[in-house]
Order: sequence, then structure tokens, then C-alpha cells
Amino acid sequence: MILRNILPIFPRFAGAIFSKRNIRTSAVFKASTVLVEKLGDVVCIGINRPEKRNCVDVSTGKLLREAFEEFDEDPESLVAVLHGVGGNFCAGFDLEELSKSLGNNSVTLDDLLDGPHGLMGPTRMKIKKPVIAAVNGYAVAGGLELALMCDLRVMEENAIVGVFCRRFGVPLIDGGTVRLPAIVGLGRAMDLILTGRAVGCKEALEMGLINRAVAVGTGLGQAVNLARALTKFPMECMKADKMNAYCSILGNEDGMKEKLDAELSRARYVIREESVKGATKFVEEKVGRHGKFSLDTKEAIAQRRTRLGDLNLERHD
Repeated sequence: MILRNILPIFPRFAGAIFSKRNIRTSAVFKASTVLVEKLGDVVCIGINRPEKRNCVDVSTGKLLREAFEEFDEDPESLVAVLHGVGGNFCAGFDLEELSKSLGNNSVTLDDLLDGPHGLMGPTRMKIKKPVIAAVNGYAVAGGLELALMCDLRVMEENAIVGVFCRRFGVPLIDGGTVRLPAIVGLGRAMDLILTGRAVGCKEALEMGLINRAVAVGTGLGQAVNLARALTKFPMECMKADKMNAYCSILGNEDGMKEKLDAELSRARYVIREESVKGATKFVEEKVGRHGKFSLDTKEAIAQRRTRLGDLNLERHD
């Protein structure tokens, strides 16, 4: 069992919001890449790979999915908060794993993609209960798709969202092309999807991508406060209204599945043709890091400068 009643790993946040009588506790398993804290009837699910900006690898995706499955089936858990540990929400799927596993044929593309679950973990699930994303730092590529999976998004004022996987040739296959247009409209979605540009908190709020903009360092606490407010309402009615709202935009359960299946089907060949190459550049040649758009290696830049220099000499001649 992943879902446990455990001590909060954020003392300042817990002490400010919760009294001890409301928190049932047991051991903390800090080695896990997914931390689950049960704070009364609110469950906090944290991605715990801070050294990787909380990129999700296959094993972390599996743990995330299991955590959400247990949350959704636990009668004592009413609302979940998804967050990232250590300063970032999630920077997408782990490109190092993508590069190594597919690059050296240790796993096949079918091994990664086939099955009922998304590469990021819970993104293809039908989660009945409300889920809130507490977005801080970077929520990009697959991390943005995780945030879009949530029903509400609380974003810190210095956080960044974006389809950063654009620069590496890694397609959106965890519901990004399905949910983003439904949330912000097709025009704004195409802007984010095609350009891959960074979007700050103010713009994200203006376009309806997020629901709350909060001060730096308060995202998780504010998200939990919002979650606790939701728990005060009759939950069966809330779950019914939630699912009806999604069905009105995305279709019924079968329709949603068809859309997600079509997204994956159209993008499957791209992963072999472009994504592995882009991931390898990122890992081995360290290009495109820290939000930079240039995927050129130092050698390619030097060669281009040499060609430009030769052209300038020819003009002067």
C-alpha cells in the first residue's frame, strides 16, 4: 500500500494550517520518488525527484498511478493535491531514460507506450474525486500535462509552464493536446503547443490555464486550503457535477478514451523518428537545457559562424 497516514514533510506548512489532532501519523518513507501524506480527508501526493526537477521516469509514473488509484478508492480521502518536492512541480518525462532505454533498445517503444496508462502515470485515469495541482518552479512538457489532468491549478507567481518538449521533438502523449484546448481554447492552446514558449503566472491566469495565482512559497499551503474548503461540500454531488462538466466538453468516458488513444496513435512514430534524437542531444550534448531553445551543439554554432564569416568576406571582395 502506498497511501499511508504519515507526518508532513513540510513542518512550517503543516504547523500553520493543521492542528495535531487532525493529523494521523506513521512512518515517513523518504526514499520513495512519490510521497503520499494524508492530512485528514485531504491527500497530498508529491513527486520526489528534486535532483531531476521532478522528471518522471517509468517507475515514478507507476507509483503516481498507484497513489491516485488508492486515493480514488479510499472512502476517507476526499480531495487530492498533486505537488512537486524541492522547488519544481515537474519538468516532464525523464529524457535520460527515454534516450538510454530506446536508444540502446533495452526496451521497445511498445513496452513504454502500450497499456491502459499514460507515460506520466495517472494521466489516462478517470479520477472521480477532485484533484488540485500546486504548481511551483517548472511545470513543463509532461509536467504541464500532469497539471492539466488536475481539476484546479494553484500557481506560484514565479512559476513557469510550457510545452518545452517542443524543442526536443517529444510529442504530447499524456492528454496535453486533448485537455489544453478544452481549458484555454484552441487558439491559445495552439500558441503554446506550436511555439513551446514559456508562460508565466500572470499570463496563465489571464488565459484561464490556472485558477489561483499565489505568492512564492505558498502554493502547496494554498492548494491544501482550497482542498479543505472543497471537502465541506456534499461529495457525491460534487463528483457527479465534475464528471458531467468534463463530459460536456470532452465527451463521455468512451469519447475521452478515444481522444487520448488518437493522440498517442498519431504521435507514436514521432518518438522513434525525432524524440530519441532530441533526448540524446539533451542528455549527452547538454543542449536545450534550462529552457533554452537552441538545440545546436557548440560545433554546429562554430560552423555556422565560420560560414557567415566566409559570406561576409565574399561580399567585401
